[in-house]
Amino acid sequence: MNSAPTPDRAILVDMYRKMTTIKQNDEKSRAIILSGKIPMVYYSPRGQECIPAAVSVNLTPEDNICTIYRGTHDMIAKGVPLKDLWAELAGRATGTCKGKGGPMHITHPASGVLVTTGIVGSSLPIANGVALASQIRGDKRVAVAYFGDAASNIGAFHEALNMAAVWKLPVIFVCQNNLYGEHTKYEKTTAARQIADRGAAYSMPGIRVDGNDPIAMYNVAKTAIDRARAGEGPTLIEAMTFRFYGHVFGDADKYMDPGEKKAAMAADPVPRYRQWLIDNGHITAGELETMEQQIDAELTEAIEAAIAAPWPEVSELRKDVFAEEIAA
Repeated sequence: MNSAPTPDRAILVDMYRKMTTIKQNDEKSRAIILSGKIPMVYYSPRGQECIPAAVSVNLTPEDNICTIYRGTHDMIAKGVPLKDLWAELAGRATGTCKGKGGPMHITHPASGVLVTTGIVGSSLPIANGVALASQIRGDKRVAVAYFGDAASNIGAFHEALNMAAVWKLPVIFVCQNNLYGEHTKYEKTTAARQIADRGAAYSMPGIRVDGNDPIAMYNVAKTAIDRARAGEGPTLIEAMTFRFYGHVFGDADKYMDPGEKKAAMAADPVPRYRQWLIDNGHITAGELETMEQQIDAELTEAIEAAIAAPWPEVSELRKDVFAEEIAA
């Protein structure tokens, strides 16, 4: 771990709880698809657990995030209830969007997950709108836009950063740079050596950080979030990481360098952080085992509840499309 200031024990343990929940959730997602019990499109975030965990412990329940289709880790870290999440993944009526959004469109305003979008890069301008609303209300909420490295090459990235900087919006742009845009390596599509360097073009801090180091990630996120909340404007964070699996479930990832992938998986941030917590006396192995068993039980219960839940009624096809007329 990095030598930056260490947060207190409660925060350290909370980060691990979020990280291991994400990891276990991913393992169960892949297993349930292979079993045939819940067919779904799935974009694994395995390997990227640390980033939203470290960001979310700095957020309040009222703060908002906008994420993308590879975003179950962002949703879990922000607090979407596991039962509601799994019901939506399974397309059931009890899901966050009544089973009509599915894995790529989880929305749960109660926990601050305002949108999950399937359009590359669209989380950025949407987060700007959310941040602008907070700025107008003066409620001190901040918005976080999560996106991948490939999204930094679309027009909306540059438009969003410019607008946020001009208006000093309380927004944090978090690029989870996992080194691959779908099936293409970063260097083949992006001339900039670092995405963080692009912050300078819009007069905002641009920071590159080891996104697999919980302490470093926590401190960078805290600085950016505190800055936004104080009215000092946006920050661009480039969190370096590596996705362990292909772009989408079923992708054989033949385009990945086998040695690079092997090294990244050997440096898995979740067990590495787990050992660091034990070695530094923040928690015992027994306590972590108890926590992990509880999380496993919660996930199992959520999945079983999702499978048992009803499908949406056919009448739901015409609902939630247009605003319903409200009687005067």
